[in-house]
Amino acid sequence: MRDDPFAGLREFLDRFPIGFPATESGVELRILRRLFTEEEARAAMHLTPVPEEAHAVAARAGVPEPRMEAILRSMSEKGLVFRVRREGKTLYNSAPFMIGLYEYSVGTIDEDLAALYSEYYDAAYLEEIGASDVPGFKVLPINEHVEADMVLYPFLDLVEQVRAARKISVAECICRKESRLLGKGCDHPMETCMSFGAAAEYYIENGIGREVTADEAVEILREADRSGLVHAGTNTMHLSNLCNCCPCCCASMKGITQRGLDKHGYLNSLFEAVVDGDACTGCGECADRCPVGAIELEAAARVDRGECLGCGLCAGACAEEAISIMPRGDMEEPFDRVMTMGLAILEGKHRRRQGCDPGGG
Repeated sequence: MRDDPFAGLREFLDRFPIGFPATESGVELRILRRLFTEEEARAAMHLTPVPEEAHAVAARAGVPEPRMEAILRSMSEKGLVFRVRREGKTLYNSAPFMIGLYEYSVGTIDEDLAALYSEYYDAAYLEEIGASDVPGFKVLPINEHVEADMVLYPFLDLVEQVRAARKISVAECICRKESRLLGKGCDHPMETCMSFGAAAEYYIENGIGREVTADEAVEILREADRSGLVHAGTNTMHLSNLCNCCPCCCASMKGITQRGLDKHGYLNSLFEAVVDGDACTGCGECADRCPVGAIELEAAARVDRGECLGCGLCAGACAEEAISIMPRGDMEEPFDRVMTMGLAILEGKHRRRQGCDPGGG
């Protein structure tokens, strides 16, 4: 394994909660060879998920500190490791394939890399994302669609969370960009992928995304909503990133809409749509608007709450205001930290692979 740094790196990346499994075709190794040099692949295996200075990584790798500092700085600028600055120090930590290497390649992806990503998604990654039955993303509607008299916990208030961020960036959506490069794209807005805080600083410093104000970010959200995109962030109480997902290109949503997989393995629905049957005229606008086909028309619209994402898009389409978006009574609260979520995903994968958990949410 040590003789092949790319095989070693693949094994290293596969230890993350959402891993990087091997395939029969070896497409995952072709991806790594495209992204990393041999020297970079060897260096990446000495990083940890905890940010640290270059000298600590150099000591583990047996590489002189100045050389390791140069390698890590270059890798961080290429989107191969994460970089954060604290108290005048530059710290580095490992990046998983997703959220990480995949998203950070949005500025450099071309048709060849897009084809590799697409092949790997079909061969292994769709299954890997949902392998634990622990959703890695949560869905949040914009505030205008939520029942007006609801008093929300802070982690449910999307617009206020965006406004509270100290730094905000917006970048192109890697999923839609990949699809467009392969001639399969949609017409939804491209520049919709948001990051906050330290993640935003990384995107801005690397030129992956551009800095926006809170007002600009909220308007991007509303434009995405008007376009029919689902707002989904990491399934934690703290908002570190926010995707605006389409059902045709999104890595998580495609599994639900195109493969018929259970939403719970991918997305945590914190809200649900509730229809006032007396006010509903049966126009069908909500059914047309629903990105996952969770609404059927009978005498009035009927929502399958098991399928409903709670995204609020249906409420925005209802001229009669007959749909309320309410927090679920049986809500699964987001995790307190990314680390807690990661441990839960690892435990979920272990249970299911041991045959102890049938899954299905």
